[in-house]
Amino acid sequence: MPKLAIDVVVLPDAKMSSKAVEVSKLQSEKSNGKILLNSENCLPHISLAMGVIDEKNVKEASGIIKEIASQFEIFELKVSKYRNSITPKGNIVSEFAIEKTDNLYDLHVTVMKKLGHLLTCDDATVGMVCSPPKVEEITLHWIKGFLRNSSFKNYKPHITLGFGQIENVEIPISFKPGALALCHLGNYCTCKKVLYSTDLGR
Repeated sequence: MPKLAIDVVVLPDAKMSSKAVEVSKLQSEKSNGKILLNSENCLPHISLAMGVIDEKNVKEASGIIKEIASQFEIFELKVSKYRNSITPKGNIVSEFAIEKTDNLYDLHVTVMKKLGHLLTCDDATVGMVCSPPKVEEITLHWIKGFLRNSSFKNYKPHITLGFGQIENVEIPISFKPGALALCHLGNYCTCKKVLYSTDLGR
C-alpha cells in the first residue's frame, strides 16, 4: 500500500480562516505565491502532528481523531504575534504565532501519543506529498524534522501565511477551532486535501 505525508491539524473558524487568507494574499502580491492560502486546497491550519502514514491506516487514524475530538470541548485560541523567519533557502516566511495554552498543548500531546504508532517521519519522500503543484525537496525538511524539532517541548503552534511580509497587521486576534482534521500535505507542507474532519466535542 502507498504511503501519504499527512498533517493532523486544527482548522480555524471561518472568520480566522478568512483573515489568514487575506494576509496571505497581500503577502503574495509582494513576494511569490508558492504558499497562497485559500478555502479549498491550501487551508489555514495549526499543525498538531506531522509525518507519514500507510494509506491503509487512514481509517484507523480517523477513528482515533474522532475519539480525541470527543474528549475536548471547544476552547479559545489567540494569535499572539505576526512574525517572520528565514527558510533554509534564505526566503522570508511569515506566520501567525498562536498562544500555547494548556488546552492546545494538551491536544497536541494527545494527538502525538495516540497516533504515534501509525506515524513515521524519516522515510518521507516527494512522492508521498500531494501534487500538483510540483513538490520541492525542502518540503521534506519539515516533515522529517517535526518529531525532533517541532513537537512536545519544542511545540510552537502557528498558522503559516506564506512568503513575504506586510506591515500593520492588527493583533492579538481571538478565535476558536473550526475542526480537528487529518490532511494530505502539499508542497511546503500546505494542507492540500482533507482526508477526515470532525468538530471538537463531537
